[in-house]
Amino acid sequence: MRYGFVIDNTRCIGCHACSTACKSENEVPLGVARTWVKTVEHGNYPDVRRTFQVTRCNHCENPPCVTICPTGAMFQRPDGIVEFDKDKCIGCKACMQACPYDAIHIDPQTKTASKCHYCAHRVEAGMEPACVVVCPTEAIVSGDLDNPHSKISQLVAVSRLTVRKPEQGTKPKLYYIEGDHAALHPTAISERPEQGMFSQVVTEQGTSPAPKRMAEQMVQTAYNMQHKLPWHWQVPAYLVTKAIAAGIFMFLALGWNLGLFAYEASAMLWGGLLSIVMTLATTGLLIADLDRPERFLFILMRPQWRSWLTRGAFLLIGFATVSGGWWLSEQLFELPAISRAAMGWLTLPLAIGAAVYTAFLFGQAEGRDLWQSPLLPVHLLIQSTMMGSAAMLAIGGPLGLSSALVEVARITFAIALALDAFVVLFGELGIPHASEVAAKAARELRSGRHAKRFWWGSIVLGHAIPLALLLIPGAALLGPLAALLAAIGLYAYEYAFVMAPQEIPNS
Repeated sequence: MRYGFVIDNTRCIGCHACSTACKSENEVPLGVARTWVKTVEHGNYPDVRRTFQVTRCNHCENPPCVTICPTGAMFQRPDGIVEFDKDKCIGCKACMQACPYDAIHIDPQTKTASKCHYCAHRVEAGMEPACVVVCPTEAIVSGDLDNPHSKISQLVAVSRLTVRKPEQGTKPKLYYIEGDHAALHPTAISERPEQGMFSQVVTEQGTSPAPKRMAEQMVQTAYNMQHKLPWHWQVPAYLVTKAIAAGIFMFLALGWNLGLFAYEASAMLWGGLLSIVMTLATTGLLIADLDRPERFLFILMRPQWRSWLTRGAFLLIGFATVSGGWWLSEQLFELPAISRAAMGWLTLPLAIGAAVYTAFLFGQAEGRDLWQSPLLPVHLLIQSTMMGSAAMLAIGGPLGLSSALVEVARITFAIALALDAFVVLFGELGIPHASEVAAKAARELRSGRHAKRFWWGSIVLGHAIPLALLLIPGAALLGPLAALLAAIGLYAYEYAFVMAPQEIPNS
């Protein structure tokens, strides 16, 4: 049994009865919608026609929202319906990033994820979804796609059907008869805040309502419903703090175990303490970004192991436990060299895992194509190396750490800065992107809304100036300044990298 929908666009009259019935049946609060009708106008006045598209969850056969959910709050039933359990949801909004169709929102009352659930309570009682019953033209058809005698199965067999974003590999079970290209593909036409009758275009600041106007373009969106951006400053900030925390122990463990510089108790004391503080800050930022922060422990109590949010949480805990235990042991009693080496090799893979796991989490976010970069794990490792060596350089001079450690930190920092700039300019943004959506998000970084933050904040302030400062010989105070500027530049880059893809519409 596989439940699905067919929307017959030759019958839809854009009455919004389905949207209203969905709100009434499921008590959907004001300001959000599980089902809405997107309206697109074609032609120039007075020769204008409108097309309508019922938009909602696609109940995918391969739902990325289910895979990324850390607690199993979003799940797929045996009958193919993608359902949610608001009592398990922690409000992490990862499912919103994973959905390529903008079908999930945060309920303003429960602060948990919500969406069309095929009126599962009605289906279990032998009834059809409310939107199907109320449609005056029978434009919405539901049923079992595996039943050859069902109306939906017969429609699928004889109709020319289209789906939204088949390239994502989600296998959506929401089919359109005579789907309009301009409505199916949200980036096919420009959506400006001033365009359309009732259009709502999501920006970094929120939602901008548009004034009334006549159709003046050949094609334009007249009505649509988009969701607010899920992730904000906490996510790029957490990427910076996590890079520092993991990078410090990567630097110290490799430096001591490879004999690049001798062990110093003060380096472990202050470097380890800074890493612990940054790890705590990382945890605090992750919790602060949740809409239900009091449920944070659900990740540990009810883990869904396919999610890299869950795997990352356990990697962070493992890294914090081992590195913190190493640090504490060194403060209570100085470990023998062989024990110190063992702790270093044990801490190193956990630090690397903590540094790079976010790349795999972003990889599960199917709704943000720019994040689907195969270079991202390497890029995050370089960033962590950069920030770990920068942190040790910053504290090394003022604390009087050995010249060997400070020099290795300076050289490592300079090399990592150069590599990071190369990966950003010629890797992440220079290589042609696999999709039009990813390319559009990259253009937002290079020459769009985030261009100043990217070029002046990341490249100039965060890379060029620190590199120039590191090349000035004998200037001890310039190392900490270079480290500070690199941290600011990294935040500027991560902010642009996190925000730009979210501003590309998915519906």
